[in-house]
Amino acid sequence: MTVAAGIGYVLIALGPSLSIFVSVISKKPFLILTVLSSTLLWLMSLIALSGIWREAIRLLFWKIYKRLEDTLDAFADRVAKLHLFLTDKMLIALAGGLGQGVAHAVFFCISLLTPAFALIALAFVTIHTFSMVITFNGYAEGNKVDEYFVPIVHVVAGVLTLINFAPGVALLLLAFLYFTSLQS
Repeated sequence: MTVAAGIGYVLIALGPSLSIFVSVISKKPFLILTVLSSTLLWLMSLIALSGIWREAIRLLFWKIYKRLEDTLDAFADRVAKLHLFLTDKMLIALAGGLGQGVAHAVFFCISLLTPAFALIALAFVTIHTFSMVITFNGYAEGNKVDEYFVPIVHVVAGVLTLINFAPGVALLLLAFLYFTSLQS
């Protein structure tokens, strides 16, 4: 039943595309190459833009957070309350990182529902969660090492997932990826 359901889901999602490919595209080799090159271009742009996009979102999140923090501090001054403590600021960063990590895991890893991808999802949730804390701390203190460390770890972890396609390397990848996540 599970296999039949899986095949059914794939056919629902890709059936119309398969019909167009078989009836129109497959008759001309140039169109097949066009489909393949278009797919490759889309994947390359996704890889390139994901790193840029994620780090830009991290910076935008920081700027919005700082504006909110300033507003809360001004409000605290008016009502004679304490400002945000460092732990409060780090918890906000932790929550932001967890949100990005869970989104990444659901979008890229959980949908495949295999044990290896579940562990990869765990590693990326860990990377995103604690990277946000490191980045927020770097932005707050003006520490360029922390600001550049996070994108480098993210890129290294992303590139390491490509090793998963080599036979017999998945377990080594998982260990190294989780070790990388613990370094952040």
